[in-house]
Amino acid sequence: MGRYVTVSAKVRRELLEEAKRLNINVSELIRRTLEEEVRRRKLVELERRLKRKGNILAKIDVDEVVRLIREDREAR
Repeated sequence: MGRYVTVSAKVRRELLEEAKRLNINVSELIRRTLEEEVRRRKLVELERRLKRKGNILAKIDVDEVVRLIREDREAR
């Protein structure tokens, strides 16, 4: 199991009391919500990076690459 740290947040007392009354496990909720947000943002970042790389790859002429590979193989 990984190392853990403690985080804290200030919330209205009434909110915490209501959460307890509703049997909400605040620690688990915060942990799960944070994990989901980190996962979501990583996906957004990955999508942004893929779009940027896709623009670069779109500039490559596949036919030219194939021609160059064939020429190289024939030269050997």
